[in-house]
Amino acid sequence: MGHTNGLAYLRTDILPNMWCPGCGNGIVLSAMLRAFEALKLEHHEVVAVSGIGCWGKVDDYITVNALHATHGRALSFATGVKAANPRLRVLVLAGDGDGTTIGGNHLIHSARRNMDLTMIMVDNFNYGMTGGQYSATTPGGRVTSTTRGGNPERAFDVCELVRAAGGNYVARQSIAEGALIQKRIEEGLSRPGFSFIEVISACTTLYGPNNGLKTPVDMFRQFKEKCLPKEKYDRIENAAAKGYLTTGVLHQADAPDFLSQYEAMRGRLAAAKGGRA
Repeated sequence: MGHTNGLAYLRTDILPNMWCPGCGNGIVLSAMLRAFEALKLEHHEVVAVSGIGCWGKVDDYITVNALHATHGRALSFATGVKAANPRLRVLVLAGDGDGTTIGGNHLIHSARRNMDLTMIMVDNFNYGMTGGQYSATTPGGRVTSTTRGGNPERAFDVCELVRAAGGNYVARQSIAEGALIQKRIEEGLSRPGFSFIEVISACTTLYGPNNGLKTPVDMFRQFKEKCLPKEKYDRIENAAAKGYLTTGVLHQADAPDFLSQYEAMRGRLAAAKGGRA
């Protein structure tokens, strides 16, 4: 396959896409397709499992195998695909509503099992497709269609949640860092176990205008200011309270993935039975 900047994995026949002007989903899609090309992945060996939501529509635009799952259940479907055919590279493509609010329990247990999946969660801080309701990642005090006086709840730090639950690889970038998003996806796809990549991409139609980000340019500027590598983040006093986020690789481990553990168990049982599985 020659160098195509990822276009070999893009369905051009149904363009333009359905996303709003300025939406970061196109940046993430481009980074993902370039990662596929950099890793020289064959179309038939990749399965992308998506959920419901704006980012979940991404499976319409890719030429690898795709499975569009029910709301909040992309990880459970992906687990079944990987268990049935461990040779496949399986990605999970979900938003913050689908992946952490509706699907939070599946996220915890996918990380706990250390399933060999790569999850790309585009975090737009609300339910963008259904009217801008608040989600589990909406920052406290922010205005959404269902928190007109400001969100009274605390948000998940989803990266910390996945790390604590047992995922092998955890990273975060903003859509102002397209090349780094590609690099994180390549890293996640290249290592065993559960890999989680959060991409910060505030909804430009609903969340942004309600919270002082009137245009996509305003959003990009804020991300460049507020999304920082850990060494810069650590130099800011009360950084989290001031709205800063850490970016980069936040956690790496080499714990055995679920299927390796499962096969080892089968081997022990077979040996105990005299070689009969």
